[in-house]
Amino acid sequence: MKFWQAITWAETDQLTGIAKFAEEVGFEGLMSGDHAVYPETIAPDYPYSDTGLPPMDPSDEYPDQTAIFAAMAAVTTRLRFVCGVYVLPLRNPHEVARAFATMSILSGNRCVLGIGVGWMKEEFDIYGVDFRKRGRITDEMLEVLHKLWAGGMVEHHGEHFDFPRVQLSPAPRETPPVYVGGASEVALRRAARIGDGYIGAGTAPADVGPLLARLHALREEYGRDHLPFEAMLGISDMPSYDLYASLRDDGLESTVAPPFQYILGKHSSLDDKKRAMEQYATQIISRL
Repeated sequence: MKFWQAITWAETDQLTGIAKFAEEVGFEGLMSGDHAVYPETIAPDYPYSDTGLPPMDPSDEYPDQTAIFAAMAAVTTRLRFVCGVYVLPLRNPHEVARAFATMSILSGNRCVLGIGVGWMKEEFDIYGVDFRKRGRITDEMLEVLHKLWAGGMVEHHGEHFDFPRVQLSPAPRETPPVYVGGASEVALRRAARIGDGYIGAGTAPADVGPLLARLHALREEYGRDHLPFEAMLGISDMPSYDLYASLRDDGLESTVAPPFQYILGKHSSLDDKKRAMEQYATQIISRL
C-alpha cells in the first residue's frame, strides 16, 4: 500500500523538515490543501460535514502550492507531492501549465496536480469567477493544460479560454499527473474520464469497496481501465494496522494519514510531527 501524510494547515516554516523526515520513514508523499483566499465569514456550504461548517478558519495556513512543492522537492529525492485539492477554476491556465511543467522538470515529475472545482462561493465571488460554471471551466482548463504541456505551438478557442498560437517552453518531459477530487458523481466521472488518479475525502470504511468499484466501472465505461490509476482515499476512522489490513482486502491501495492538527492540536512543533510520523510508520507502513 501507499501511504501519504496530510500536511494541510501545518506550519509553513516546518514543511521542508516534514518532507525530509517523511521520506526517511517511508511515506509515499505529502498531501497539502488549498484555498486561493479565505474570507472572514462564509455560508455553511461545506459538503463534507453534517453541519455545513468546515473544520478550518481564516487563521489556518494555506501557502502557495507551487512554492511549497518546489521547496519540498528540492530537499527530497523520492517523495511525491499532491494538493488535495487545488481549486483549479480560479486560476489562469497558462500560469498553472507553466508552474507544473517547471516543477515536473526540476522534481523528476514528482508533483501531482490534484484538482477540484471548489465549494466556497465567496472565494469565486472575490475572484470574479462564475461559481455556477466552475465545472465547465475546470473541464476546459484541463483540455488547455494538456495542450500546453504537449509542447510546440498550440491554440485554443473555447467558451471560457481563447488564445492564438502560443508555445510553453520548457514543456515537461513527462505530462504532469492529474488527480481529481470530489465526492459527487460528476467528480467521479471526471476522474475516470481524464484523471490519472482520484482523491477522496473522509471515506467511511464501509464505503471503500463500493467507491473503488464505481471508479473502476466508470473507467471501463470510458475505455481507460487499462491505464495506471491511483485512488487515494482518506479514511474517516482513526488509522490503525487492523483497519488498513481489512481495507486492503476491499481494494484500498493508497491512503492518507490525518492532518497533524487532528492528532496533535492546532499548533505543534516539528519534533512533535516527526514523532507522529515515526509512530505511524512503525505501526502501519512497515507492516503493510
